[in-house]
Amino acid sequence: MGNLERFKIDLKALQGDGETFEFDIQDSFFQDTDTSIVKGGCLKTQLRVLKTSGVYELLFDTKGYAVVPCDICLDDMRQDIDVQDRVIAKLGDLPSTDDIIVVPADEGILDVTWLIYESIALAIPTRHVHEEGACNKEMLERIRQLTRQEENSEEQAVDPRWSKLEKLKSTIKE
Repeated sequence: MGNLERFKIDLKALQGDGETFEFDIQDSFFQDTDTSIVKGGCLKTQLRVLKTSGVYELLFDTKGYAVVPCDICLDDMRQDIDVQDRVIAKLGDLPSTDDIIVVPADEGILDVTWLIYESIALAIPTRHVHEEGACNKEMLERIRQLTRQEENSEEQAVDPRWSKLEKLKSTIKE
């Protein structure tokens, strides 16, 4: 978790009306966050923090690619990411709400690690598969074999009642 210290922003120390931060997001970021959706990646996040009347507007702009498992063959694949997010934060002692993150006034430190991760994870489509022909061919063949085996076992395991019903059905047609 030591590598994630750079994602902590001291809101009290911000100079002027705003400041810009840049973060390089690499494989180590995803390993340190210990999550399972995204396995790695190479992204750049630009964070612009604007301060207006005690409220901080955080504007995230993240571009690059994330590494996720293909839903079909389970091999790693690159998923392009281009996402912008906006978060509002303020200093105070009340709990955070759905709309505003409240940072303890005595600390003034906002950790944006999870905000960046969520932004990336939510930008990944629900279904992520390789382009046509790029899936692991060995895995695809294994899936075909297993599917054929299942189909054959289903055909062999026909309930005898169904065959009697089929016989009755053909008798009725005659």
